[in-house]
Amino acid sequence: MSALSILDVSAVRAAPVSREPYAYTLGNNVLNPDAIDDIRRDFPNIGKPGYLTVDEVALKGRFKALIDELESDEFSAILGEKFGIDLVSCPRLTTIMRRSQLKYGSIHTDGPSKVLTLLVYMNDAWDAPAAGRLRVLYDGKNYEPFAVEVPPTMGTMFAFQRADNSWHGHEPFEGERRVVQVAWLKDASELERKRKRNRTAQFLKGIFGR
Repeated sequence: MSALSILDVSAVRAAPVSREPYAYTLGNNVLNPDAIDDIRRDFPNIGKPGYLTVDEVALKGRFKALIDELESDEFSAILGEKFGIDLVSCPRLTTIMRRSQLKYGSIHTDGPSKVLTLLVYMNDAWDAPAAGRLRVLYDGKNYEPFAVEVPPTMGTMFAFQRADNSWHGHEPFEGERRVVQVAWLKDASELERKRKRNRTAQFLKGIFGR
């Protein structure tokens, strides 16, 4: 029996894995309905834009419980089974964003230190027709055509296996865009390096305001 109670394991397992143009999965309603009000209430009140590591944010209540589940070996095993890779042995870096800036969303693949990246969105609605909607892309220059577009709405899960062609990004958006990101890394040294880099970036934002 699963120890996961906030994540809907059946919804995670049911999300199909696509292999073109690279390996990714897109799932809906991966959060149990009875937890959503509490997650919304307990989402950290982050004033800074961009991603902050969980070490930099005060976690509480059901939101903290969700982070614990996302970082658990059980969830890593479930996700790894979907992609046919071992994630349990990988260090995990979890970051949280509440506010997006226009400069975010540029097309990239993620660095080679990452094995797999997961995004879980927590916005009640998304009215913007294109801005802020992550797209699976075919190259590093164009937002169109795209293989799939991800609505950043409550309980939407997107995960992809990092590759040289794992292009993704979204058109610029400024404002509230709640998302949790978990990255499974190749080794512990990369985990600490990324934590330091993120702290430095947030420090500079505090000085220069951007």
